[in-house]
Amino acid sequence: MTEKERKASVIKAVKAAYPKAGCSLKHRSVWQLMVATILSAQCTDERVNLTTPNLFKAYPTPKALGDAKQEDVEKLIRSCGFYKNKAKSIIAASKIIAEDFKGRVPKTMEELTKLPGVARKTANVVLGTGYGINDGIVVDTHVSRLSNRLGLSKNTEPEKIEKDLMKIVPQEEWTDFSHQLIAHGRAICQARNPKCADCPLKTFCPSKGV
Repeated sequence: MTEKERKASVIKAVKAAYPKAGCSLKHRSVWQLMVATILSAQCTDERVNLTTPNLFKAYPTPKALGDAKQEDVEKLIRSCGFYKNKAKSIIAASKIIAEDFKGRVPKTMEELTKLPGVARKTANVVLGTGYGINDGIVVDTHVSRLSNRLGLSKNTEPEKIEKDLMKIVPQEEWTDFSHQLIAHGRAICQARNPKCADCPLKTFCPSKGV
């Protein structure tokens, strides 16, 4: 088996193992998804999902959050960590969306990454999960770790890993692939104690047993 064939087998096996994998951040709109994704930086999705119901109850629209007082927002998102910077970002981004985009989150990478708190990873989440636009691949800590372990990329920088993955994963599968790899990272290929014996990808994994 060539290296190209091995990588293709990994991608196929991940897809078969997690066919229903999706975004674990609870949201009812693209705007809520954007806010939740900003809050998820260096924080678990579970913690974000416990935090956002009260946040969105208090501020149900981009305009409401954009007009909020920072100290009030900080109190609601404190448990997510880095709450001062995150509060500043979600307020500022929501204000821009309300005033410049008539309350709708923009649909392009260029416009999204100009919003406070929205870097490429968050923009990819918004485009892929929110709008169904496969413009890139979300590279979080799970995707980064597994891309190295599975031999899909030798890089450590998220944007370089993303470029490597975009070359080998069909574009129509970019969003689903990141969800599937994240699901595998949580269930099997964990950071400290990967369950190699139970791994559905072990046949094609160069790191099995390590």
